[in-house]
Amino acid sequence: DKIRVTVWNEYRHEKTHEAVAKIYPEGIHGQIAKFLSANPDMVVRTATLDEPEHGLTEEVLAQTDVLIWWGHMAHGQVQDAVVDRVQQRVLNGMGLIVLHSGHFSKIFKRLMGTNCSLRWREIGERERLWVVNPGHPIVQGLGEYFEIPHVEMYGEFFDIPQPDDLVFISWFQGGEVFRSGCCWHRGKGKVFYFRPGHETLPIFYHETVQKVITNAVRW
Repeated sequence: DKIRVTVWNEYRHEKTHEAVAKIYPEGIHGQIAKFLSANPDMVVRTATLDEPEHGLTEEVLAQTDVLIWWGHMAHGQVQDAVVDRVQQRVLNGMGLIVLHSGHFSKIFKRLMGTNCSLRWREIGERERLWVVNPGHPIVQGLGEYFEIPHVEMYGEFFDIPQPDDLVFISWFQGGEVFRSGCCWHRGKGKVFYFRPGHETLPIFYHETVQKVITNAVRW
């Protein structure tokens, strides 16, 4: 059976910022769906904030094995009823992949039970993501580390519960480190937080970032 993936994006930056629209003309969700759809074992759909029920109806979620979440500027506009619905699906066995600034989303904070706050700096510096759990399925096919040349820095302290599995620790040019690939189990479901993904940088075109997200969907 194919893995049924729904890629959710608030889809606001792409509509209001020309620089973002140039990088992601089909939206961040469109780019993620595009590379995932190249996998024969996946069937991918997208959903966005401005759709009825944010595109996450009972029917859509019932047909979703893995939900990918990207949000940044409109976390507060996500309806609590939809957050409740997504949380229940995770507890019942759906996978959830939260990307970058999704750390402040209602659903991630709900599932973590913490503020999920962190330090950040936006100067386009280099990030090295070290694999600290080489046997984990999410890092299958990767080497000891990989690099992204220009990123927004996220630094510790990252206010999250202790991950069940930590798969990446990032180092940045400015000296900070960050737990950038974290796994948890919630009920029957799994949650993966993956740090890379700023909207004004072409992160989701990076081959290894794509490989990590693809591996995470299969996990």
